[in-house]
Amino acid sequence: MFEPIPLKLPNYPAKLYKEDGQVYIFDELRKKKILLTPEEWVRQHWINFLFVEKKYPKSLMKIEGGLKLNTLQKRSDLILYNNLGEKIILAEFKAPSVKITEKTFHQIANYNSIHKIPLLLVSNGLQHYYCKINFETNNFIFLEDLPEYKFS
Repeated sequence: MFEPIPLKLPNYPAKLYKEDGQVYIFDELRKKKILLTPEEWVRQHWINFLFVEKKYPKSLMKIEGGLKLNTLQKRSDLILYNNLGEKIILAEFKAPSVKITEKTFHQIANYNSIHKIPLLLVSNGLQHYYCKINFETNNFIFLEDLPEYKFS
């Protein structure tokens, strides 16, 4: 059973439930209880942070959007949209115990080869990385922070 640990994100009043020896967290986006895993702990903190601190509407966040990569069915951890329905941020979350490595960036880059989203967020709850992608030059730059949400 995962015991929640402090992350380098603001605390928020997570709704935790114990049932049959398992801990669940209420997911505000999916409107249901989800088994609490280390990765889910990070994702839920990010959802709250993006909503409260960065002003991204929850209605424009989607968890685990399916995508097909070569012949494999994959799932992205979180996609954020603008009010025009365009994908603007692709997020990949790892458990706090998982180091963010080049392999993590290859994973999100592979997902983004399908999505073509201009901003990438990679976090294990303790380390956070943000990249802006330029699809014309096939380059990226690391950002200090994610921008706040702006209506288009």
